[in-house]
Amino acid sequence: MLDLLYKNITRHISLSKEEFQRFSEPFQLKKFQKKEVALREGDHCLFEGFVVNGCFKVYFLTEDGFEQTLYFAVESWWITDLDSLINNVPSTLNIEALENSEVLMISKKDKELLYETMPQVEKLFRIMNQQSSVALQRRILSLMNKTADKRYLEFLEKYPTLEQRITQQQVASYLGISHEFLSKIRKKTTLGNR
Repeated sequence: MLDLLYKNITRHISLSKEEFQRFSEPFQLKKFQKKEVALREGDHCLFEGFVVNGCFKVYFLTEDGFEQTLYFAVESWWITDLDSLINNVPSTLNIEALENSEVLMISKKDKELLYETMPQVEKLFRIMNQQSSVALQRRILSLMNKTADKRYLEFLEKYPTLEQRITQQQVASYLGISHEFLSKIRKKTTLGNR
């Protein structure tokens, strides 16, 4: 479990085994059942979580009550609502387990303490936040500039095995289209690959 976290963070910074031991101490393992909510809109987000196994959807509800999925988090991805966590405001996001899942969670307080005692941790989260900003920018541009067909192909590339783990309704929510339109796109894509 900690091996996965170690591999994830050492892609960004170097830590000795002793430093990693210190880094990982404040993380707490939390288990979520399928459909269990890790964060509900309106609550304050007090954690960042590293998905050890399982799958989550991070979504919001539109004004007319439809789910719009911002992203999916599978193994080695992080879950949080950065706006709520950093600015201490109520969350606009919901984070829900789509499978039985395990997450290593760190509180904002413990993370701040790591910043003070391990300067390279601040670098780690800065790099991760930059990568997250780039990913969200690309997602926004994709939603604004690309056809649903192209967004579906991007989804398959970004999450190559996820389509077998989630419902077509959840895929449609991520793409910002109806389930029926997704069915047409999938049919067209399947025919095109023959």
